[in-house]
Amino acid sequence: MVAPNPEFISELSAAGGDGAKMCFQCGTCTAGCPSGKITAYRIRKLMRMAQLGLKEDIISSEDLWQCTTCYTCEERCPRGVPIVDVVIALRNIAVANGKMFPAHKKTGQNLVAYGHTVAINDKIKAQRKELGLDEVPPTVLANEKAMADLSVILEATGFKKLVE
Repeated sequence: MVAPNPEFISELSAAGGDGAKMCFQCGTCTAGCPSGKITAYRIRKLMRMAQLGLKEDIISSEDLWQCTTCYTCEERCPRGVPIVDVVIALRNIAVANGKMFPAHKKTGQNLVAYGHTVAINDKIKAQRKELGLDEVPPTVLANEKAMADLSVILEATGFKKLVE
C-alpha cells in the first residue's frame, strides 16, 4: 500500500493546481480525452491520485506526460475544473523533484539548441522551398538577435539547466 502525503494537496495548490479539489470524479474528462483514446492515459485517475496525496505515484508516472493540453477536458467539465492548470502544476512539481518524461526533455533540449521544439532539417527545408517559402522560417532560426535573446531568457529562467 502506498502511503498518501496529506500535505500534497497544499503543495499542489501553491503550484497552481488548486482546482484538483473541485473534481468530483464524474469521468467526463476521461471520456472526452483524445490522448485517452490512443493511450492508457486517464486524467480522472490522475486527479483522484492528486486528491489522495499520492505524490510519488504521480511524479513517477508516465501518465502525467500523456496530456497534450488540448483543453477538451476543461471544455466539457461540468464543474469548470481547470484541469490543464492542474496537469501543468503536477508537471512542475515533478520537474522540481527531478522527474521529466524523456520526450518532453528532448523537446526542451531542442528549444535550447535550435530555438524551436522541432529541429529544422534538410527534408523540411526542401518542402518549404517546394511550397514557395523561405527554406528557413522567419523565426529565431533566421534571426541571430532573437536567438540570443531567447538563450538569455532560457538561461535566466533556469530552463536550460532543467533540460540538460
